[in-house]
Amino acid sequence: MAISSCSKPPRHLQGIKITHEKFQEVGQPSLPIYRPGVHRPQSSNHLPLLPPQSPNRRHRRGSISPLASCSFSLAPSWVSISPVLCAVAMTNHAAFTAEDTVTAVAAPAQAARHFSSFPPRRARDCRKAALGRMDLAASGVLRAGSLLDSMKASSPRHAKLATGADHEDWIEKHPSALEWFEAVLGAARGKQIVMFLDYDGTLSPIVEDPESAVMTEDMRDAVRAVAQHFPTAIVSGRCRDKAFNFVKLEELYYAGSHGMDIKGPTTVSNHKAKQAAGEVLCQPATEFLPVIEEVYQTLTAKMQSIPGATVENNKFCLSVHFRCVAEEEWDGLGEEVRAVLDGYPDLCLTKGRKVLEIRPSIKWDKGNALEFLLESLGFAGRGDVFPIYIGDDRTDEDAFKVLRNMGQGIGILVTKFPKETSASYSLREPAEVKDFLRKLVKSNGIKG
Repeated sequence: MAISSCSKPPRHLQGIKITHEKFQEVGQPSLPIYRPGVHRPQSSNHLPLLPPQSPNRRHRRGSISPLASCSFSLAPSWVSISPVLCAVAMTNHAAFTAEDTVTAVAAPAQAARHFSSFPPRRARDCRKAALGRMDLAASGVLRAGSLLDSMKASSPRHAKLATGADHEDWIEKHPSALEWFEAVLGAARGKQIVMFLDYDGTLSPIVEDPESAVMTEDMRDAVRAVAQHFPTAIVSGRCRDKAFNFVKLEELYYAGSHGMDIKGPTTVSNHKAKQAAGEVLCQPATEFLPVIEEVYQTLTAKMQSIPGATVENNKFCLSVHFRCVAEEEWDGLGEEVRAVLDGYPDLCLTKGRKVLEIRPSIKWDKGNALEFLLESLGFAGRGDVFPIYIGDDRTDEDAFKVLRNMGQGIGILVTKFPKETSASYSLREPAEVKDFLRKLVKSNGIKG
């Protein structure tokens, strides 16, 4: 990935007065430039934006020069911007040389606000946006010959375990959002946070029986508290009604079926959209409902001969779970699924964590759902918005990539194992997600 120079302000610093000067201390010590997820080149004319390192940790690569710093002028009449705003959570690929550090003075920022005026978008709008077929090369669609390998890759037992050094490198690029919470907080200061949460593996643990993936009351309380402060949406591969029945919070937005079924809050909240209660906002794949039901019936009958296999109807998509299937049966299961789909060219097959997903081949995913909700809430194109998306699955990568391309907010991957991701930060398990949400609520000063 090429790293550009800072010949002009990055997107997230547009509108901010930029001056170039040699490094000096201004007001208070500066934090190191840091941009998670960027691989370090062996040599470069520009310093890469590196992840933070503990004070006691030495650089292993001697070719990397000491980090430059971002200094931000502080004055009573200015809104101070944390140094991490230029690098920690923003995703523009800018770099600065040691001789060319940046001092940024922000113009007065709008105070973060709760949404109060909602121009409702209708389902036909998102159907129009989803016209055209999915980009198969970039969507993770499983192709011939790759199915069994992909199924094995979704099993931790088959995952390539990272060495100690590799794991440390991965953590540098995707550090813990809890350990670096103050950096996240600094990047979000003065902005309106909008929270997006996956369900399985994020708010509830991954369990053998998908119907038993129940969230704890403590987690529900944490999500409820977040929703009182920030617009909050559940974005899940489950059907919307099932996601709601698990979470049981009426003040949230729910995007089920990987974002293909979006509905607003059904009760009064601080961020209630001006629409009829519980109005469906987006269903771009309604014409696929008959064929989805047909394939569901066929697959359910086929899977009866494979012990442990289950087919879940998530309305606009189907999930074939093989978590409880003996590994020697995986190849046969995959071939059965593929044989059924051969007769349905408008459907595609993708993978999750020990699950095969059958979805319409349209240009719509969790990333599109995130964009749709931000636009519907009136936040599209605004620089004072800070979306946070937390998820654990391959399907959440679509949302992480959207945030990276926007140059706003952060993606947080929930995982205990290093894996390729476009997320900026990581958390190990749902318990850490709960702790992160609680800290976010407790630190209510982020609005100021």
